[in-house]
Amino acid sequence: MIPVHGFEGKTVAVFGLARTGLAAARALQAGGAQVALWDDRPAAREAALAEGFTLTDLNSADWWSFAALLLSPGVPLTHPTPHWTVDRAKAAGVEILGDIELFARAVNAAPEHKRPKVVAITGTNGKSTTTALIGHICAHAGRDVRVGGNIGFGVLGLEDMHGGAVYVLELSSYQLDLTSSLKPDVSILLNISPDHLDRHGGMEGYVAAKRRVLLNQGKGDTAVIGVDDPYGQRICTEVVAANRRTIVPVSSSKAIGRGVYVLQGLLYDATGERAVEIADLLRARSLPGRHNWQNAAAAYAAVRGLGLSPEEAAEGLMTFPGLAHRMETVGQIGKVRFVNDSKATNADAARQAMSSYPKFYWIAGGQAKAGGIEGLGDLFPRIEKAYLIGEAAPVFADVLSGKAPVSECGTLERAVQRAYADAAASGQDAVVLLSPACASFDQFADFEARGDAFRAAVAEIDQPVSQGARA
Repeated sequence: MIPVHGFEGKTVAVFGLARTGLAAARALQAGGAQVALWDDRPAAREAALAEGFTLTDLNSADWWSFAALLLSPGVPLTHPTPHWTVDRAKAAGVEILGDIELFARAVNAAPEHKRPKVVAITGTNGKSTTTALIGHICAHAGRDVRVGGNIGFGVLGLEDMHGGAVYVLELSSYQLDLTSSLKPDVSILLNISPDHLDRHGGMEGYVAAKRRVLLNQGKGDTAVIGVDDPYGQRICTEVVAANRRTIVPVSSSKAIGRGVYVLQGLLYDATGERAVEIADLLRARSLPGRHNWQNAAAAYAAVRGLGLSPEEAAEGLMTFPGLAHRMETVGQIGKVRFVNDSKATNADAARQAMSSYPKFYWIAGGQAKAGGIEGLGDLFPRIEKAYLIGEAAPVFADVLSGKAPVSECGTLERAVQRAYADAAASGQDAVVLLSPACASFDQFADFEARGDAFRAAVAEIDQPVSQGARA
């Protein structure tokens, strides 16, 4: 872990005892702080107790005794209304921090010979794939790389830092809202489209949160900015005008005067005097589709900012194995392929997968986001049939009425069974695509649990088929 110093002999309140909160609590204790842990959920409190932590009911605690509040990123800071711990902390003048801010302070306080490189990735879509891809490229090139943040391990649970290490961190808008002193050597802003607007008070607040990844960069740092959407274009223009760092625009669809871009699957580096072809991404099996081309362009620009050669970067791109729950093939039964895109928790993310297949049997639904699936109308003709689950099923059925065949299934298991039966009956090569365009919280703990349930449902179908074949 990364010990957090600066709170020796002081007490830090920690609210939210999932992966992030417990990792932060351990790091604070390792740095000499005392911690007062609490969560509104009994199951989370029991898990903390099982690890040997002592709980403090923050409802009745003396908030004037706390040096800081470490807040889980899933807890509302400002909208729709501040969490009660936020109100208590502000009333007592207690600083409110997130785990990324604690990590940033640890990096900033480290002597130069021990200070690692930091790559920070954010965006509405693609940040997990890009984070994993950068981690893979660095590891493939022999770098000591640690990947975490909003993916995998909580950042403070990663191995302690040294001067040769590279931390590759996925950052959500929630985490960035709680971060003020992070100074990445390479920052990446992939794209911005409406998401989590209830937590940020609207689009302006959401964009401001995403921009925080660029906040403290200066001379010698690199900012990689996707320019395929209006928000990214505007931010890139504004950052270039500030002229304080190396700016690398990236595009998945057009040649740009200076930057990194993809045209018809070919990745070009145009950061020098002329554009140089780097890789044929059509041959990168784990990076299909234009959205992954943006991820690849951003990852290439980032590792070049870290000093890797174009050859090292290209080799890493071509050997990337892919990311779980993001266009992940989890099974093939006869001519039917099952693709797990559970990480598509909004319509824009689902569009990326849906655009990659000419026809598919679509499993969608869950806890709907603002805007629903109305914006996907141009892709409805590709849907052989839609199998709808969760809270959003009736609403999605109305939207799809007359545009695609629909089956309201309720549960994911039933949807998989029905989709397979229809796809197999077609006698054609077919794709069953789980790309829900919804959050998972109505039926699952998170998108990972939903993806795992999809995999299990596919395996359940495959088992009797396989046994029958052996018999």
